[in-house]
Amino acid sequence: MYMNPHMFFLANAPGLIIWDYKNHKQYELDEAHSLRLVELIANPSLFNISSAMDLAFVKNKVFSAEIFDDSYWGWDILSKIFHLGTKDIPQTAVPQNVEEWARLYHDHCREIMDKPVNEKTTHRRAEDVISLPKPEEYKRIFVEKSLISTLLSRKTCRSFQDRSVELELLSSILYLSFGYLNERQNEDPHVPERFGARRSSPSGGGLNACDIYVYINNVEDFPRGYYAYHAAEHTLTLVAKTDQPLGQLLAGQHFIDDIPFGVFIAGRLDKMWWKYEHSRAYRVSLFDTGHLSQTFQLVSTAAGLKTWLTAALSDDQIEQLLGIVDYCTQPLLFVGAGYSNGATFSKELLSLVETSDDTSYKQ
Repeated sequence: MYMNPHMFFLANAPGLIIWDYKNHKQYELDEAHSLRLVELIANPSLFNISSAMDLAFVKNKVFSAEIFDDSYWGWDILSKIFHLGTKDIPQTAVPQNVEEWARLYHDHCREIMDKPVNEKTTHRRAEDVISLPKPEEYKRIFVEKSLISTLLSRKTCRSFQDRSVELELLSSILYLSFGYLNERQNEDPHVPERFGARRSSPSGGGLNACDIYVYINNVEDFPRGYYAYHAAEHTLTLVAKTDQPLGQLLAGQHFIDDIPFGVFIAGRLDKMWWKYEHSRAYRVSLFDTGHLSQTFQLVSTAAGLKTWLTAALSDDQIEQLLGIVDYCTQPLLFVGAGYSNGATFSKELLSLVETSDDTSYKQ
């Protein structure tokens, strides 16, 4: 007998939960079945065709007389579980034409609208709200910027000048990148009010399931600290004051300590899960993060700034600092901006490159 290579085991005393992550099947085993499974893993030749337990393992494709298909995966097992576990989500009914799709999707939307949605907010007390300048500055700054010039100018930089970013400019960048755009309200009368908010980036399911935390280091007439951004009102609330170097939160990348401002983009997995009750929804959170990051970089570039981004996060430290206390909100990416000479390398790395015999950097 052969063991299914796509089984993930989780202790759930006194038994086990086993998950066939390729076929999206989950089983809860009692103690007797758990002990028998361990025996068969250690010695498959013990399989007994007369055993009801053993036959149950075969029926549910935990074991098989034939070798399971297990294509080579040249990476770590966790990435394999994530990839296969979010692939080919099973559907109870696959539409055969556009009319059937419309009916099924309509029914699905009516069903989920009857479910309560988690509308939690954090660090939101009326006396702490900081209103940002009205985002009118962008109409002057960006009106003459072409898309092609912005795309050609966007560049990841690792050296930033000791120069403050204007508060009005920060306000415009936050609004255009992450705000709920007043210019796009009530675009479609058929969209429920709950989904009426529109950012400039696409959002899975129209959920806007990302929270934004703003790091302010060198912004004109604005205190340093970490702030929660509230997209609907275009306001900030202080989350934390700290003198800790930013690089300490970004896996030791201290060349970025002087960046004037940036944002942590956090996926709201509970909001995504509300509409998409399967593991593939985690993929959509990653897509949303990428969309928002690219928009932020293009807007900042059009404003004459340079940008830098990283997914190398010291997750636990960031969550503690930002007051995130559950798994429902996950910081996924940091992206920042400021005035820069456009250097790809930090001056410390550039010094090593220029004095090194290694030509790999110079090609």
